[in-house]
Amino acid sequence: MASITAGSEPVSYNEVMRDERWREAMRKEIQALEENGTWTVEDLPVGKKAIGSKWVYKIKYNSDGSIERCKARLVILGNNQKEGIDYHETFAPTAKMATIRTFLAVATANNCVLHQMDVQNAFLHGDLTEEVFMKMPPGFASKNPGKVCRLRRSLYGLRHAPRCWFAKLADSLKTYGFHQSYSDYSFFAFREQHVQIHVLVYVDDLIISGNDATAVQRVKKYLSSCFHMKDLGQLKYFLGIEVARNAEGIFLCQRKYALDVISEVGLLGAKPAKTPLEQNHKLALVEGDDASDPAQYRRLVGRLIYLTITRPELSYCVHILAQFMQQPKKAHWEAALRVVRYL
Repeated sequence: MASITAGSEPVSYNEVMRDERWREAMRKEIQALEENGTWTVEDLPVGKKAIGSKWVYKIKYNSDGSIERCKARLVILGNNQKEGIDYHETFAPTAKMATIRTFLAVATANNCVLHQMDVQNAFLHGDLTEEVFMKMPPGFASKNPGKVCRLRRSLYGLRHAPRCWFAKLADSLKTYGFHQSYSDYSFFAFREQHVQIHVLVYVDDLIISGNDATAVQRVKKYLSSCFHMKDLGQLKYFLGIEVARNAEGIFLCQRKYALDVISEVGLLGAKPAKTPLEQNHKLALVEGDDASDPAQYRRLVGRLIYLTITRPELSYCVHILAQFMQQPKKAHWEAALRVVRYL
């Protein structure tokens, strides 16, 4: 945990230019995009507008907390897209938390193997039918000025990129013999004689369970032949949730996520609170000044809601705090900080 919290991710392009690791990560990203045929460099047609892009930087960790690699991702500014011109439909399903819990519970009860795979540059696998033009990425320019990138494949940040990617993944799974669930479209099941394999999809993360380890390996090999996949081995960390398994079952923990929440509001060394909320505290009746940053309050409450996955004792007080998302007062912010200190 000390290793994970020690890493520092850059927030600006100027910071990156002083570190060779991040510059190399950007070069690899551009190389991967070009090899994938993500765009072609063309002149901007008359009447068309090119959309800008930005870099997002993330440190990837191994399961033991050590740094695996520095990841730079090019993201198009999809908020500048216009519906009906640059895109049409955007919906793409992701696994519900109730489905994830049930998935893990059934796998444990049936003593199934649990593996995880990550799709490298997942959204780049989706094919585009619309005409979308992007300005040259920051830090990379064409030899001929005035050129832009016409996207041939979807890119992170496009409003319809998740839909394009999921459609292609679903087609590949169905081709192998999987059946898609109508209760949760992110769940796929494969049955053949005594073999049962299940796949759960959350954007570019896949959890695979099965009662036959050899059959699971065949599915993983097939997916790797379809997409650029990374085999993460046994399930250990998924969506900010740490997963530990022993003979008695599966233990879920959000310790790192909780530390991130505490650190974000600057309370990493603060005195802990004994209870998450003061007894008989009437937040609905409080008056006074508004919170200085309502957006920060909403973000904090949202993160606390996600934390209730493994901390159900927080559910009541977080439910109370969530009632004041529109116009939070200073007292509401202080109550939310008390919940953080309780963590």
